[in-house]
Amino acid sequence: MRSISDIAEEYDFLDADERYRLLIELGRELEAMPDALKTDATLVRGCSAQVWVYPTGDTEKLHFMADSNAAITKGIVALVISAVQDRPASEVAAMDVTAALEPFDLKNQLSSNRTQGVPNMIALVKEHAARIAAG
Repeated sequence: MRSISDIAEEYDFLDADERYRLLIELGRELEAMPDALKTDATLVRGCSAQVWVYPTGDTEKLHFMADSNAAITKGIVALVISAVQDRPASEVAAMDVTAALEPFDLKNQLSSNRTQGVPNMIALVKEHAARIAAG
């Protein structure tokens, strides 16, 4: 998975249509999430599309599997995951993920119904990280 800074660098040079294509491409690059993990327990609340996030890993290296049933939303999910993937749990718990996503200006680039679940997804990721970090 590409780093959030590499993605931001590429995103910066693109026009609106190309940004949509990049988000779709990022979504396609997400690690496949087995259907068995797409349950009510892994469903992110408040998203207009269905979004699932499944955390794995330990205090040293958190790893997330995620998926969505909508292409653009899946790309946004990939952006969030790229900010936290394979980092120590304590770092993710303390991280300002919203700030990490600011270069993408998602609120102005996408419709509000595509971004409304982002804070919920960030909260879920950070809660899991804090729980793992606390051990």
